[in-house]
Amino acid sequence: MNARRTLLLALGGLVLAIGLTFLLDPYRNYQLALAAAYLCATAGLTVLVGLSGQLSLGHAALMAAGGYGYALTSQALTSAGVGGVPRFLAATVAAAVAAGVLGLLLGLAGARLHGPYLAGLTLTLVVAVPAVAASVGALQGDRGVRIEFEGVPGPLKALIALEQWQAWVALAVAAVAVTGLALVRDGRTGLRMRAVRDDEVAAALAGIAPARVKVLAFVVSSVTAGLGGAVLTFVTQSVSPGAYTVSLSLLLLVAVVVGGLGSLLGAALGAVLLVLLPWLVGTLTDMLPLPSQVTQRLDGTLPLLVFGLLLIVLVAGAPGGLAGALTAARDRRRARRRPPAPGPSAARLAPTAGDDPTAGDDPTGPAARPGSVGPTATRSGEPVRTPTEG
Repeated sequence: MNARRTLLLALGGLVLAIGLTFLLDPYRNYQLALAAAYLCATAGLTVLVGLSGQLSLGHAALMAAGGYGYALTSQALTSAGVGGVPRFLAATVAAAVAAGVLGLLLGLAGARLHGPYLAGLTLTLVVAVPAVAASVGALQGDRGVRIEFEGVPGPLKALIALEQWQAWVALAVAAVAVTGLALVRDGRTGLRMRAVRDDEVAAALAGIAPARVKVLAFVVSSVTAGLGGAVLTFVTQSVSPGAYTVSLSLLLLVAVVVGGLGSLLGAALGAVLLVLLPWLVGTLTDMLPLPSQVTQRLDGTLPLLVFGLLLIVLVAGAPGGLAGALTAARDRRRARRRPPAPGPSAARLAPTAGDDPTAGDDPTGPAARPGSVGPTATRSGEPVRTPTEG
């Protein structure tokens, strides 16, 4: 039942998002496509960190693996005469497989590592992958790999622009990735991940294999990151090592924390911030009367500074991130609308003779009967000491 509800929500959200593209101009649709690509990566990262408790600083490398897998497969299929939707689907599957294999190797190596050691391993990967991609001749060095132009399909050319079509494709891939992660989170696999995150020893005693769960979490997160890299390559029509650096990995992690760790809604909010915040900062910088050299320097560093300040403010004021703050506000609003519970009446609090089932047998009450226990008892109207008073 929960799976059916998740699928219906995903389908409804996809339809609404596609309808939204008709209200946006081409540049906004391009930004929406980028946000959908980053959502694939941030959603997988929030499941990995928030659900299984494993820290990764190398998700940009997994996106790069997906991007290169998509580009190389697309080139090979183009040379073989395959194009259109079959080429896109095959290249997308290849991107997911390439990133999944890299994630499997990471998971196997990191299953025995914890905390900073695992973070160091993933950081080494994100440093090494762009360097290797730049030095391998088949990947065309720093220039990267360009793919065949994929325009709007024939029947839709008269209806939508290229950027809107790219947004549709990106939203569809993101919907598949996020829906899969939601099903994993709400199923038995998600319960095992939470158990391993909370206490590995207790999980092992309950029959759960912590190492297997950790590896599976890495593979699932890597596959979605690879899908994000494939979408990014599809939108930009190229992939290069300079686009997947340590800065992108750190920004992905910060976006997940700012949006709300462990929340798919928070991952979506973080992906939107990842696209809109640099654009907003750049727009505000261009409005200031600054020299061109200063503006160029601020374009690269000021968004990182704003992200850092936003992270500090949210950690101090809303540890649950933007998604946690929205949930808390919704709960407070519901609490105000809920009518107060009726308090107990004074009549129910006051003791009555009817509360004692024996009160109706003797008009003088239970304390007047011989043998009753209390400070005093009466007999013939005179006070008499009871046996319990000595």
